[in-house]
Order: sequence, then structure tokens, then C-alpha cells
Amino acid sequence: MTNPKVLISDNLSAGVADLLRDAGFAADFRPDISRSELLNCIGNFDALLVRSKTQVDAPLLACARSLKVVGRAGAGVDNIDLDTATRKGILVMNTPGGNSISAAEHTMAMLLALARRIPQADSSMKQGEWDKKRFEGIELLGKVLGLLGLGKIGSEVSKRARAFGMKVIAYDPYIPEKYARDLEVQLLPVEEVFARADFLSLHLPLAEATQGLINDETIARMKPGIRLVNCARGALVDEPALLRGLGQGKIAAAALDVFQQEPSPNQELVGHPNVIATPHIAGSTQEAQEKVGFEIAQQVIDYLRAGVVRNAVNFISISSREFEQVAPYLELGEKLGSLLGQISRIRVSEVGIRYYGDLTSLNYKPISSSILKGLFQSMGIESVNMINAFSQAKERQILIVETSSSRERGFKNLISVQLRNESQTEWVEGALLHRGNLRLISVDGIGLDSPLGSFLLFIRNQDQPGVIGQVGTMLGNNGINIASFTLGRHEERGEAIGVVNTDSAIPADLLRKIQALPAVQFAARVRLDRK
Repeated sequence: MTNPKVLISDNLSAGVADLLRDAGFAADFRPDISRSELLNCIGNFDALLVRSKTQVDAPLLACARSLKVVGRAGAGVDNIDLDTATRKGILVMNTPGGNSISAAEHTMAMLLALARRIPQADSSMKQGEWDKKRFEGIELLGKVLGLLGLGKIGSEVSKRARAFGMKVIAYDPYIPEKYARDLEVQLLPVEEVFARADFLSLHLPLAEATQGLINDETIARMKPGIRLVNCARGALVDEPALLRGLGQGKIAAAALDVFQQEPSPNQELVGHPNVIATPHIAGSTQEAQEKVGFEIAQQVIDYLRAGVVRNAVNFISISSREFEQVAPYLELGEKLGSLLGQISRIRVSEVGIRYYGDLTSLNYKPISSSILKGLFQSMGIESVNMINAFSQAKERQILIVETSSSRERGFKNLISVQLRNESQTEWVEGALLHRGNLRLISVDGIGLDSPLGSFLLFIRNQDQPGVIGQVGTMLGNNGINIASFTLGRHEERGEAIGVVNTDSAIPADLLRKIQALPAVQFAARVRLDRK
């Protein structure tokens, strides 16, 4: 891709555009672009860089005819329609750790403000009052801080809270015990965190299971007088339930940086005397803005230039080192999928992919995506790519089964791809030999060894003399040069498979003549040149 075009539609550092331009990209920095202008111009861009202001929704994505990647400078992707982006094959990446320190420090500022009622005292002073008694606070020392989520931000908060002498407990079903012990944090079920915490801080991603997690039922389980901090996602909290908890005194106070409706939050909640509110600024520091902007720009550069995927939220992320390891197998996988799709005669309900040898130790998910991409493109699904291949399978109710095996198969690396339905199975196997030599190793269990070139003739025939000679003569008489002719046989079944690599495509009328040969049971011309 020459000179990819990138639109920056939110307020990132101006140096981000310079970084993109230095990399040979055409960068358009328009942080004040209107919605109508964005809809009109987005079709011209290969990449879009945003923060939380730009709504990357279905109408916008419908206009984005050239868009390949959306980069979110920051962690949250609530403003991006991931399902639509995935269906359209648009990669979405974020920078989940770029503002961790800023968000953690803001959380601590909220904790301290809650404990000492600093904003209320400041407001009172500005009104000419001197009311020491009303603003008596509490110490953090010895208090129990409950963290819901012990990821990067939650971990940084735990370190700072412990420095204040707090006891930290946490709920996170995906964090190993050892990791928590190293932080001197006790992992507990969520019910115990609710029951024991004096302060509760939210650091969970927004998902179906976490939406509205703080509600009437969970508030009822909390310790009376608990203080709540939410610098994560507004939708984690049922705001009417929070107001009821505040009104009943079950929740002593709350500090909120995020809300269900932004930028127009519930004013009854924002204006409550025991609520401290900030306008979604936990990650907004000079340092964080610089960092996440440059990080997402570099990720977009690496993806569009080299295909390296980092911090993807709708595709498997892969490091530069992992990409170097799997890159040679991406073409093999795509060609095997494409070949199988072009020679298959069954209606597919399941795709089985098995990896052998060295491949079992690699991050093979991108290879599976390449296989599905080749398969589905050969089936006429033009919009499929590596990003949306799995979602395309799900939409068509095709089950994908990935497995790996340490069983020796005679090759250091081997990929097996099967198409299945209730009564039939067809499969191919391939391997990558030295110097990037892609080989077809077997078809339906019949062994052979054929290059995977650009143009192939695939034949199933009765295992009898003269077939190879007839086909070779017909190709030669029609000016088709044969690069290689490989034969595989199943003597017990009396079947043979022929794979002919040619220098050019086989005309349709010649294919029909080959199909009409008495010994030929099936013949197909195959193109693997990524046309």
C-alpha cells in the first residue's frame, strides 16, 4: 500500500500527524471535524484515529468504503461499533496501558477527595464559610479497598493504596493467584468484596456480565457507609440504584468520572451533595495524551505496513516476534483454504483445523484466519478478510474447530484442514519446507507432494493407465505449459488424485474436455494467485 491516508478526528498530540507523515502516510489532522463532514470524507481514508469523542457507529462505518483500521488512543472502545467493524473487516485497536498511571492517580485523587470531602470544603470556603465540623473526614490508613478488576489500572491503584496503609482485596476471575499475591492483594469472590470493602473502586471492562453490576441487589450486599469510585465505564453502574443507595445512606459517598450518558450526565446524580463528579478526565494528562497518541499511530503504521496486529479488540493480537514466526504460514494457510474450497463438493457445516509439529507452539490464530479467508473467498464471499473470517463463519453457522497435535507426521510443520457435514468429510494437508516452499502433502488421506503454485488442475480419477498421458497431451495441444504433475494413489479403493501445476490458467472449454474423459471422476481448475 502506497501512502495510506489517515484521518485524526479527535484531539491527539499534533506530533502524531508528524509521526505518520514521517512514515510515508498522508495524515489529515482534523480534531474539530463535524459529524456531517466526517460522514462525507471518511470514505477516502484507510485509517481513522480517535479518542472518545468521535462516534464510530454503523452509519459512519457504512460510509467508510476504504477503511481498514480504527485506532483508539486509550483503552475504552464504547464509542466504536465493534460488531459492524468486524463484519466489514475493519480492525479495531486500542492502547489499553497508555493511560494506566494517569487513571490510577485520578482514582487515588478521588479516594482522597471522598475521605476528606475536599471538593465540598473548597466550595464552602469559596462562599465565605468556615465550617470545620461539617467537613470532618476519615483516614485511609487501615481501611479496606475493594477493587473490581485487577488489570493494569487496578494493579497500579493497589500499589498506591497500599502506600497509604490500606488493605486491598479484589475480584477478578482472570487474574492468577500468584499475580495478586505479588501485589499483596487478596483475591475474593465478588460477594465478599462487596461485604468487606470500606471503599470500592471499579476497574472492569464493559461487557454483558458487567453492565449494571452496581445495582439495588449488589448495593444491598455492601457494607453500610461504603464509598464508591468509578473511573472505568459509566454503564457499570445503575445510576438510579446509586441515587437510591445514596438517599438511604447505604452508600456514604461516590466519586464518578464516567456516566451512562456522556456528555450530558444525570444532573440529579452529578448535583448530589455526596457525589464528586469529573468529566471523564481520568486518563487526561499531558503525559498520557502524548503516550497513547504516539502508541496508536505506531500500531497503525505497523499494521498497514507489515500486518503486525497489537492490542486488537476484534482480532487476535500478535507481537512483532510472533508475527515473524507465523508470517510464512499465513500464505500456506490461505492457499490450503482456497484450494479446498475450490475442489470441495460438500455443503459445509464445520471446518476442522489441526496443527502439527513446530506450529503447536506458535500463536496460530492468525493462520486459522488466513485459512478461513482463503476458504470463504473461494466460496464467493468477497467481503471476507482475516479480521472478519471467524465472524463470517459464525454468521453462516459454520462451526470452527481448532486443535493441535504433537504426533509425529514426518514434517516439522503440518496443517490439516477439513470440511465436514453430517455425513461427509473432505480435507487437505500442507507443509512449509525450506526457503518458503509451500507443498500440498495429501488430499482426503491420499499422500502426494505437489507445489502450491498459482494455477492448478485438480483431478480425481480411476487408477488406471493412460490418464496422465491423455491429460498431458490435451494441455500441451492447447499451449498450456506444465510446471509439475503429481500423482497420489489409493490402491485399495482404485482411486487416484492428480495435481497439475501450470504456467497459466486453463480455459473453461479445455476443462470441460478433461472432465469428459471416461476415467476422470472430477476435475477443477484452481487459482491460488490471490487474484
